[in-house]
Order: sequence, then structure tokens, then C-alpha cells
Amino acid sequence: MDIQIWSDIACPWCYIGKRRFERALEQFPQRDQVTVTWRSFQLDPTLPERSDLDEVDYLVERKGMPREAVEQMMGEVVRQAAGEGLKYDFDSLVVANSRRAHRLLQAAKRADALDGGSRGPALKEALLSAHFEHGENTGDAEVLVRHGVAAGLAADDARAALDSDDLDASVEADIREAAEIGVRGVPFFVFDNRYGVSGAQPTELFLEVLEKVRSEKASPIITVDGAGEACGPDGCA
Repeated sequence: MDIQIWSDIACPWCYIGKRRFERALEQFPQRDQVTVTWRSFQLDPTLPERSDLDEVDYLVERKGMPREAVEQMMGEVVRQAAGEGLKYDFDSLVVANSRRAHRLLQAAKRADALDGGSRGPALKEALLSAHFEHGENTGDAEVLVRHGVAAGLAADDARAALDSDDLDASVEADIREAAEIGVRGVPFFVFDNRYGVSGAQPTELFLEVLEKVRSEKASPIITVDGAGEACGPDGCA
């Protein structure tokens, strides 16, 4: 079974959705027959490498959201993250452009395709944790290279990836494909090109879709819009 997942490093529900999906996959008897591919998506490509705004001010000023609503939303996100074993720290979070991080993730994915490695998943996890739990600037070259090397990339390859036009084209191709299939928010999961699951759905729903895809014949993508939260260009909900 092939699963494609569109997400952004700067998306809080993407990390939560990742955990819920992984828990479902752990319970799926045929998990060794599942291939997961992480795809690029940017919520705000206009951000500088690092913004002077904190997360609350960014959402208030750039997205036009009421401060009280933002604070309530973030409190709920922190609570939901804690339920998945994640320790979000919005007070120290650095608002940064995720484009370089996506290029680095594309480099890790290409390296994995050559030797069957697992650099991509390790790097994805590390960057999400760095951004939401450890207050690291995931737009900074040194931070990205350090995490790339820790995931198994050579330092020179990691550094070259950050501003690679070739890898940027791969990022753009992922974003373009997302638009073509109607992705308006992330995380977005496509199971065997049959079912599209939008948002950080409960583990039970992911497991249900895994079982359904396993047992059904191919059909057009059907989007399952449950109560899962997602992030879009205008903010998170």
C-alpha cells in the first residue's frame, strides 16, 4: 500500500497527525507492506528566513486573526499535542520560512531512494520536534545542516541542498500536485491513490481507512472530512 502525506514543518496539526497516523500504522497487521512518502507543502511561502514576530503576533498580524482566538487555539493545540506525547512550546517557537527545510527533506528522500535508507523519516521527525518543541530556527542553514547530518546526510550534501534549484523544483512539484488534487490544508494523506484523508484525524479513523484500502479495489480519491484539524494558508483551525 502506498501512502503519500503532504505536510509542512510549520504546521502544528501535521506533527499531531503524524503521531496519530503512526499509532494506527503500528496496529495495522500489514504494516510491513505499507510505503509512506512525505510530500512538501508550504503554508506561508512569503515568510522571511526568520521572522521577528512570535507565533501569536504572526497569526494576529499576518493572518488577521483576533488575539484572543489565537491564544485559545494555541492552548487547544498544546493540549492535543500533549495527548500524543508532544511538548509544544509556542513561547520559544521561531517563526521561519520552511522552504529550505523542504529542500533538505527532498535531498534525504532522494538519498533513501538510492539505498533504501530512512533519512527522510528521521529528518522529518527531527525538524518537527526542533520547530515545535525546542525553539530552533528551522530556516537557519546551520540548524538544518546539523539535523541533516544527524539523519544520515553528508554535511556537504546537506548544505548544498538548502539552496538547490533542482531540489526546489521537487518541492514545487509536490505543492503543484497538492493543488491539482484539491489539497487546501495539511496534513493531507492519500492512501493508494484511492482515499484522501484531511487533517489530524483520530487514530481510529486512520486505522479504518487502512483496513478499507486493503480490502477494496481501486477507486477515485474520496476525501474523508471528519473532525480532524488542519492548517491552511489563512491559519489553523
